[in-house]
Amino acid sequence: MKEIHYSNRRKQLLERMEQGVAIISAAMPALRSNDTEHPYRQNSDFYYLTGFNESNSLLILIKNHSETKTILYVEAYDEQYTLWNGARHGIEKAKERFDVDDVRNIKDFPDEVKELLREHVNLYIDLFDDSEALSEAKLAARLLRETRGVKRHIRSFRDITHLIRSQRLIKAPEEVETIRRAVALTADAHHAAMKRSHAGMKEYQLQAEMAYVFVNGGGHTEAYGTIVAGGNNANTLHYVDNSDELRDGELVLIDAACEIELYASDITRTFPVNGVFSDAQREVYNAVLEVQLRVIEAIAPGVKRDWLQTYSEELLCDALIALGVLSGERSELMEAKEHKKYSPHGIGHWMGLDVHDPCPYVDEAGEALAFEAGMVMTIEPGLYFRADDESVPERYRGIGIRIEDNILVTESGYENLSAMIAKTVDEIEAMCKK
Repeated sequence: MKEIHYSNRRKQLLERMEQGVAIISAAMPALRSNDTEHPYRQNSDFYYLTGFNESNSLLILIKNHSETKTILYVEAYDEQYTLWNGARHGIEKAKERFDVDDVRNIKDFPDEVKELLREHVNLYIDLFDDSEALSEAKLAARLLRETRGVKRHIRSFRDITHLIRSQRLIKAPEEVETIRRAVALTADAHHAAMKRSHAGMKEYQLQAEMAYVFVNGGGHTEAYGTIVAGGNNANTLHYVDNSDELRDGELVLIDAACEIELYASDITRTFPVNGVFSDAQREVYNAVLEVQLRVIEAIAPGVKRDWLQTYSEELLCDALIALGVLSGERSELMEAKEHKKYSPHGIGHWMGLDVHDPCPYVDEAGEALAFEAGMVMTIEPGLYFRADDESVPERYRGIGIRIEDNILVTESGYENLSAMIAKTVDEIEAMCKK
């Protein structure tokens, strides 16, 4: 993504801030075991504002009555670090690449933070970040309050994450394009799984087929832990063992997707291990698909997400009545939450730099947000009938189905970004035969 996009995001954030100083820190490496670390994954808020993918870094935004200033603190070039781990940008290269007012050595931050905060009354931080840099900033704020001759000092700690994540809610065209690329590669991976699935395989072998597509398609990683759930395993919503054998006559639910440039996709498809739906599987599958299609069709600017949730639950409750799983009046069943036993999760979530984008769902008054063009969310209804649940007709026991697509809200309605992935019964059976 071009540097101008990150620069514009910082300008927008500064416009929304009151006078003060904002400190946004990079993610620290996560320990895997002993002295080895997980592959590094940048803090999404920091990346959104900088495009900078190195740890031990800080972005400082300063705003007063007459001007604004942006400072990037980075690690200086180090020969020994380069030998073992590869080169970092260093101060000089960062100055060349990033459109900020100043680039400084991160080692100097503890000595400079007091001066950065001098004569400011608002400090914008992640209130739940306990990093060393923010501890130093809080200490500097306290010392300034106790320093004679300082006319103004920090009197208010503000949550910078709410401002950033509200801004992240509406995706710019370049963000949507990156998500499209992630979805397209994810489509290839799901189709590969459908083509290669057969009885006797292990769930992890299908996971490996998809991981190969992600890595071979550009060295990209999973956006989240892949779920490959054969048979009754699909009725465990966050099943990640992926260790059982896939059996003839059963379904396999795959919830898997890749991320590109940290932007996620999030797709679920459910299909027969042997490539052909049984009558019972087809009945449940088409019931879930009909709900998903009707919910997607209802998406448009101005529609509120809480209404969409209620609408989806009404449709799922109707489906459960039609399948003979529930009996009675819909209103009474929903009031008793009988339908939640078989469809316990929400209809979808925001998606972007995080697979579950932490953007707000309500406005400042606590009212549900209405959809606007540029929002991206998942739509993922499901029905789950455990094998040991005697309240379910025997023919449906052990069936778990979820269908998930990634939807962009547009000016005129919506666009299904993942519409190219086989989804109807006929499309899936045809893909499985290839």
